[in-house]
Formats: sequence, structure tokens, C-alpha cells
Amino acid sequence: MKARDPRKRRSGQAARPEALFDVLGLGCTAVDDLVYVSGYPPADTKLQVNRRERHCGGLTATALVAAARLGCRVAYAGTLGDDPESAFVLETFGREGVDTRHVVRRRGPRPVQSVIVVDESAGTRTILYDVSGVDGAHSRLPAREIIEASRVLLVDRFGVPGMIRAARIARAAGRAVVADFEYRQLPRFAELQALADHLIVSEGFACELTGARDAAEAVTQLWRADREVVVVTCGERGCWWRDEASTEPQHLPAFHVAITDTTGCGDVFHGAYAAALAKGLPLAERLRMAAAAAALKATKPGGQQGIPTWRALQEFLRHVER
Repeated sequence: MKARDPRKRRSGQAARPEALFDVLGLGCTAVDDLVYVSGYPPADTKLQVNRRERHCGGLTATALVAAARLGCRVAYAGTLGDDPESAFVLETFGREGVDTRHVVRRRGPRPVQSVIVVDESAGTRTILYDVSGVDGAHSRLPAREIIEASRVLLVDRFGVPGMIRAARIARAAGRAVVADFEYRQLPRFAELQALADHLIVSEGFACELTGARDAAEAVTQLWRADREVVVVTCGERGCWWRDEASTEPQHLPAFHVAITDTTGCGDVFHGAYAAALAKGLPLAERLRMAAAAAALKATKPGGQQGIPTWRALQEFLRHVER
């Protein structure tokens, strides 16, 4: 399967210098307070908590950490505030090697705040989130030069006007735009969605967006000739996808692992895909790496603790092939 290398220019465009960043993200960061219980409680009952943990999370933040652990040069250039939660996110980025020199800091904005109830017996989680005060992408920043010098741009639904600006700049420069959407009731969302040439969404959202009955049908409806690929993820049932070389949706099974916590698996899928794309790997390898990284993440608690390094991911894939 032939894939377009994001490190190479498109036809008719001038060659650009070596990228400053492999993956650039502007959107959702979060502070997740995880509560672990033996089973999800019914209404009007009391249940003892087994343990509590605090982690950095969020669609874009987790994807960036995944790309960084897989050896990419990664930057976050969205908006954060002067609150303790913003400081927690920046501290996490610092430990993970995510460049934050272009973060927009001002009074007021803050990360998403989430309480995640993890059912340890079932390996499932319920997310309760608060998005008040969340800005995401700035409407005028980062500078055009930063976007043009990044191989892959990650976009989500936080700060839609800024996301549209950044995606337009990236597409005009021949850079890849990888999208992670889970909510559509926003002004100009359709405009932003149209700018994503690597559209990766969950089955539930894809079916809501298109009215399709299942993931395969949703892939067909979301496919456009100006896209590189459409991927619809289905958790433990793998994913369905289509690119310009295929005429029908294709299925990739998931890797089977002992699940501890599925928090952040979709975000890790996006980050690993973006990392593989920035490395110039063909689509089949990108999807396989993304699925493997998400599976490995599910074996550990929290949204980021189980994200593998490049070496751990390759070892897992070699073991699977034996």
C-alpha cells in the first residue's frame, strides 16, 4: 500500500526546510481524577473507593505524550491559564519532553477537569467532565511559521476558530492534519471537519455524525476524495478504514490484551498514528502501530501511564508475530 510521506512536499509546492516539530497540538488538555472501584455503583447507593489517582489527560495532551514517547519531536501550543491545573499539565509535558515554548498563557483559561470512575472488575470507565473555562486553540497563535514547520497537526473541537486557522495553514503547506472529534454541536464544526485529511473518530461518534448503522458504513459516508484516510475505531473490535487506494472499507482487528483501564486509548491511538505518520510509515504500519499502542495503554491504569516507548511497542509487535 503506497502512502504519501508527510515529510515530502506535494505537487506544485515549494520544498520546505526540515520540520521544527514532528507533531504539533493545540487543543484539549485535562486533569483527570481517577476513582477506582470494584464495580460501578447503582443509583442511591454508597461504595467504598479502592484508591484515587490524579493524571494529566485530554484528547490532544495524551496524543502528544504518546507521540513523544514514540520518539517524536512534539509541541503543545494551545491556551492555558495561571491556575494549579494548568501548572499540573505543563509539569507533565515537561517530564514527557513535550515542548511548551509556544503555549499561550493568560488569566482565565484552564484544562478540562474530569472525574473518571474506573470499574476494576469490568475494565470499563465512566467519565464525568467539566469544560467550563477551556479555550484550546488560540484564534491567532501560534505563528504561521510554527504550523508550517510541523509535519503533523493534531486538531480537536476545542477552540474551533483557531483550529480552522491552523488547519488551513497546515493544508496549504502540505502538512498532514490528524483529527480527533467527539462532539459536533459547535459553530463551524463542519468547516473544521472538512479540513481533516486524516480523520480518525470513534464508532459512536461516526454513526452519530453520519446516521450510519455501523463503522464500515460510517467510513464509506465519511470518505472524501481530498482525504488521505478515514478511520473509525471500535475498541476491542478493532477499526475500519479506507484510503484512496481502496474502494471498500477495510477491517483491522484489535490486539488482545488483559484490560485494566481503557481511559485514553482513543487518544493514544491518535498520537501513535500521528507519530508513525511523521516518521513516513505507510498506512498499514501506522494503523498497526496505533492499535498496538492503544492496546498496551489499556493494560495500565490512567490515561497515560501505559503509553509505550518506541522500543516497548516494537517488542510487543515482534512478540505478536511469533
